Amino acid sequence: MDPKKLKIQKQLYGQLVIGPPGSGKSTYCHRINEFYKELNRKVSVVNLDPANENMQYKPEIDIMDLITVEDAMENLNLGPNGALMYCMEFLETNFHWLFTKIKESSSNYFLFDCPGQVELYTHHQSMRNIFEKLDQLGYHLCTVHLVDSHYCSEPHKFISTLLLSLNTMLQMGLSHVNVLSKADLLKQHESKLLFNLDFYTEVLDLKFLLDALDNTPGMSKYKKLNEAIVSMVEDYGLVSFQPLDANRIESLIRLYKIIDKANGYAFSANEEQNINTMLACAMGAESSKSKAENDYDPYLN
Repeated sequence: MDPKKLKIQKQLYGQLVIGPPGSGKSTYCHRINEFYKELNRKVSVVNLDPANENMQYKPEIDIMDLITVEDAMENLNLGPNGALMYCMEFLETNFHWLFTKIKESSSNYFLFDCPGQVELYTHHQSMRNIFEKLDQLGYHLCTVHLVDSHYCSEPHKFISTLLLSLNTMLQMGLSHVNVLSKADLLKQHESKLLFNLDFYTEVLDLKFLLDALDNTPGMSKYKKLNEAIVSMVEDYGLVSFQPLDANRIESLIRLYKIIDKANGYAFSANEEQNINTMLACAMGAESSKSKAENDYDPYLN
């Protein structure tokens, strides 16, 4: 289906929510969906994971109505990964099904909850092609890439996160926001963090990361590889992260503003008023909690 032959009648916006398995994509979609509804934004969740059976939300559009991994495995004698690839290629071939579902929706903002297999966003083409078509149709999209914040706890895990994030940004070719999810759990790894949070979120001088890797048992033999990865990340200068605790309204508001800038969504005066009210209530509740429990969180303030 040639996207140039299709037309949209209204401004449509969306987030392509991706990330490795366990990074919190479905939880994020559920929480941000509720958050946007509180702002009176016309939002819907689109499940694009053909194996997603544990959704906390009710999707308005569900790829499992078109095809499932189980169907592909059973009918084509494929393994789980091969079946998932086939499902994404099948969706690409049947792009008009997705386009029609979106066009029929009364929403103008969509959260696309995507599969977790990273190869779909690093070298496989179907997901890129699907969203490239939507982008060509005039949809205002951005990629929201979630990675678990515990990867900050060890230098070799963080360097792999940097490489994955950069590769994904270049492959998908959309406006992009990298997110350290489950930031509230960083306190559990505080003793393992070699640097303060700004080092990880702003991706500061990575020479210090190389020094830490050199002192990590078993990593010295990868010295040249690590240097090459760090050099590439620094040369592009694209990767940074936004910490997120999905249970804290201040954290959601901070990310909400960053994503709106990324996909060009212009929020209304009514939304701004709702945000101010929600923030005031959250700050009041947090102040009371802090006084009662002395519960200051250095990672999210």
